[in-house]
Amino acid sequence: MQEPAFTPSDSLQLIEEMIQKAQGRFSDNGHLYLLWGWVILLCSSTSFVLVHFFHSFTWLNAVWMLTLPTMVYQMIYLARHRNKKRVKTYTDEINNFVWVVFVIMGFLTGVVVGRSGHPELLNPMILVLYGMPTFLSGVILRFLPLRIGALSCWALALLAVFLPVSYSFLLIALAVIAAWIVPGYLLRSQFKQQESHAGTTHL
Repeated sequence: MQEPAFTPSDSLQLIEEMIQKAQGRFSDNGHLYLLWGWVILLCSSTSFVLVHFFHSFTWLNAVWMLTLPTMVYQMIYLARHRNKKRVKTYTDEINNFVWVVFVIMGFLTGVVVGRSGHPELLNPMILVLYGMPTFLSGVILRFLPLRIGALSCWALALLAVFLPVSYSFLLIALAVIAAWIVPGYLLRSQFKQQESHAGTTHL
C-alpha cells in the first residue's frame, strides 16, 4: 500500500503549526520581560536621580549590581521551565540564541565604550542593543508590541545622543517600559486567555 506523498505545501503547514505552538509556549506569562523591565526601570530611575540631582556617579555600580541576582534568578527559572517542556522547537532555540547574542554584545559594548574614553556613549549604545533582541523576538513570535517597543528603543537611543548623560538614564527607563514592561503585561494577559481557553476545551 503506497504512502501518501508529503508535499511542499504540507511541509509549510507543519512549520506554521510548529511556530504557532512555539508562540504559545514562549509567550509563557511574560514573566522574564516583566522581571527585567522592572529591575532595569528601578536601576535607571535611581541612576537618574543620583546623577541629575546629586551629581554623583559613585553609587552607580552598586545600583546596577541588582542585575546580578536577577541573572541568577533567570537561570534558575529557565532551568526549571526547560525541564517541564516536552518538546523544544527550532523557533525556541533561535529565540534563545537571540538573547544570548544580546548578552555577549552588551558585555563587549561596555568594554569597548569604556576603553574608548567616551563613557557618555554607553547608554545610547545600550538603548540600540535593547532594540535588537526585542525586535527579533517580536518577529519570531509575531508579536507587534515587541516590535513597537524595539522601535521606541532606537528612537530614544538617537535622542540620547543630544541630551545630557543624566537624561539618558531616564530614556532607558522609558525604553524598558515600552519594550519589556508593556509587552510583558500583554503577554501575561494572552497567556491567561490561552490557559482559560485550554481549561474550557478540556471540560
